[in-house]
Amino acid sequence: RDWFRQKVLGQNGHVPWPVPPWVHIGAPRNIVFDPDDIQNFRGTGSYFQGIDGKIVIGKGCAIAPGVGLITSNHNPSDVYGHLPGKDIILGEQCWLGMNVVILPGVTLGPHTAVGAGAVVTKSFPEGYCVLVGNPARKIKEVPHDERKEDKANEENA
Repeated sequence: RDWFRQKVLGQNGHVPWPVPPWVHIGAPRNIVFDPDDIQNFRGTGSYFQGIDGKIVIGKGCAIAPGVGLITSNHNPSDVYGHLPGKDIILGEQCWLGMNVVILPGVTLGPHTAVGAGAVVTKSFPEGYCVLVGNPARKIKEVPHDERKEDKANEENA
């Protein structure tokens, strides 16, 4: 179904990977992701802007429906123009809940969970945290134990 809509009807025809018509992809050349995470582009109403800035989605991220990743805002002095774009970087294993908005220049470290409806205006590069609210704020640290990786390696050896 999506192939027909995309390739024959031209809905999201500019995107080189399968995307349904209910997702908006602006500037797909500026979006970097692991092919195993293609499901992130299936959420109803999601918006991946990518204008004048890259969107880098770390491996294993989960992006819910209605999420907006915005690399460039409108210029308040000229509503038809845009401010210079800034990259958005999501670390590995981030989770973005429904209707989250990530604004230009934000970097989220690995294992960052963002609660539904949050608007992330600043970076949390250290990761391993839970963010909520508008503007988003850290409410909890997610415990991580480097020894967990060592134990997994020992079991596999």
